[in-house]
Amino acid sequence: MPAESQDGSKTLSRRDRHGLERMSLMCGICGQFNLKNGKPVDTEVIRAMMRTMLHRGPDDEGEYLSGPLGFGFRRLSIIDLGGGHQPMSNPDRTVWVVFNGEIYNFPVLRRELESRGYVFRTRSDTEVIVHGYEEWGVDVLHHLNGMFGLAVWDEKARRLMLARDRAGIKPVYYKLEPDRIFFGSEVRSILAGTGERVELDPVSLNLFLRYRYTPAPLTLFKGVRKLAPGTRLVIEKGECREERYWNYKAEPFSPMPSVEQAESELLDLYKQAVRRQLISDVPLGLLLSGGLDSGLLLALMNLDGTDHKTFTVGYGKSFADDELSEAAVTADALQARNYQVRIDRTIFESALPRVMSCLEEPVASASVVPMYFVCQKAREEVTVALMGQGPDELFGGYKRHLGVHYGAWWRTLPSWLRAVLKQGLSLLPRNASIKRGLYSLDVPDRMRRYERVLSIVSADAVDSLFKDGLCPTDADDRILDCWDGLEPLLRNMDELGGFNYLEVRSSLPEEQLVYADKLSMAHSLELRVPYLDHDIVEYVERLSASFKIRYASRKWLHRRLCRRFLPPEVLRRKKKGFASNVVDDWFRNSITGKIQETLMDSASRMYEYLRPEAVHSLVRRHQSGESDNHKILFSLVVLEEWLRHFTSK
Repeated sequence: MPAESQDGSKTLSRRDRHGLERMSLMCGICGQFNLKNGKPVDTEVIRAMMRTMLHRGPDDEGEYLSGPLGFGFRRLSIIDLGGGHQPMSNPDRTVWVVFNGEIYNFPVLRRELESRGYVFRTRSDTEVIVHGYEEWGVDVLHHLNGMFGLAVWDEKARRLMLARDRAGIKPVYYKLEPDRIFFGSEVRSILAGTGERVELDPVSLNLFLRYRYTPAPLTLFKGVRKLAPGTRLVIEKGECREERYWNYKAEPFSPMPSVEQAESELLDLYKQAVRRQLISDVPLGLLLSGGLDSGLLLALMNLDGTDHKTFTVGYGKSFADDELSEAAVTADALQARNYQVRIDRTIFESALPRVMSCLEEPVASASVVPMYFVCQKAREEVTVALMGQGPDELFGGYKRHLGVHYGAWWRTLPSWLRAVLKQGLSLLPRNASIKRGLYSLDVPDRMRRYERVLSIVSADAVDSLFKDGLCPTDADDRILDCWDGLEPLLRNMDELGGFNYLEVRSSLPEEQLVYADKLSMAHSLELRVPYLDHDIVEYVERLSASFKIRYASRKWLHRRLCRRFLPPEVLRRKKKGFASNVVDDWFRNSITGKIQETLMDSASRMYEYLRPEAVHSLVRRHQSGESDNHKILFSLVVLEEWLRHFTSK
């Protein structure tokens, strides 16, 4: 039987539940709070929510119920394998925490809190959140260096706080109803809690088709929202407030550091972040591509010892953009072991439905399937892996960043000259990206300009796909609402810096980081992202664009630092995108087989919302070579897989 405390609350551990079914399926949190009527939470509802997240935490489970509040938890043990059980409380059981992620500075915080009189019972990083909340209240978030999705219940204040880390590495979803809220690391747990049928939100669908992801706080699940990076939701006295706690306003350095100084200071920050994130009581490795960013990570890991395990995905030597051989060369040069997994088009297409199921939210990046398989391979050898996401958004590593950086020059040209140049460029075949780029750079309003740079197709093109009356006319502008409050924070930054600031807080977490979390958790693997340590982010955001792009050379300062550690052949390699270019080529050059059938079948589920003739026109124009529609077509295939899995007729 569960242990019952004097206050009537109940806590159950895995040891209490030998009779419950265990499935073979990092951590996951979930919960319910009846914020107005005070009705007790049903234990079976919390258990049903927990069962949807077995893959996220095969090592431990726990729950806490106290009247209108219920917490559930699944755990993948990384630190303090025997003593990190959750939900965790302070000694008098007035503060309770469920937490998904890692707090990298927990040893420092623990010493600080011990000096203030707090006594620790475990070596777990969760306990620093418990005592940190006792000391600093909701401002404990400002003291945490790490990745996290967490919930804190303050029994005395009757306050619930949900929070997502600054970089948005760990997601937090919630559904707020008039008298209750459900929340979790995954949407599935919320659906299990409410028991309601899935409905699609047309505005979110419109934004997904424009950007390949759904910006926070929206999701495709009608009524289900997600916390934006660096935000928290606080509920007390029957009222809710969602607020941005990471309000970092990037003020440019004055004076700017010299190149040598900036390089030295950046290297110190890189070293500190990697050293913090190597803390683990279980095997740890690295996802290794053939490029600079993961290669530099491996070199920095070597400062604390060599012979690391690295993992690479690819398509084989028959593809010019394959990275298997290049990653092997990097691993050999840096004294690491390299484990490889090879996939082909058949594997890609057959795995796509499974991958969409794991993602929950559709993300139409060509990297999703390769990421699924490289995480699967890594989990065979390690429990934790580092990955090299971040420098492209921080330093301007994509082609679009050249347009953003030099766009100011374009806008200084006389309007007649710009019109002539655009007319000439419009005659090029399959020129959608060029036209979209020029269209974006002409927009005078800064945030709207950024909005259009990030989109893969124009608002008019997306609107034309929808059936009449389904989507509001201003759906394409809703992303500006999602970015509410960010413009004043980036106002003093240059054009490229402001765009990077927005990417780090929107497209990076909601596209790349969300699929990295979901697909790694599908295999009970924890991924860490050292380059997104907030000390690094805040430092780089104070640097001018001259440290990021020089003479059309992207990631200039980062690349300069890489020269200290990586051999010349690695430095010369072109960017390949973790096996994504091969997939882009498949869609760019041929739409055939199952994919074509999905798009051309008028019975496909997407046509409950979209006009078949509009989609078929996209396919025909792509196949004829009239336009390059491979990105929007892949988005439509991903949408169809999502609809088939999560909605029912």
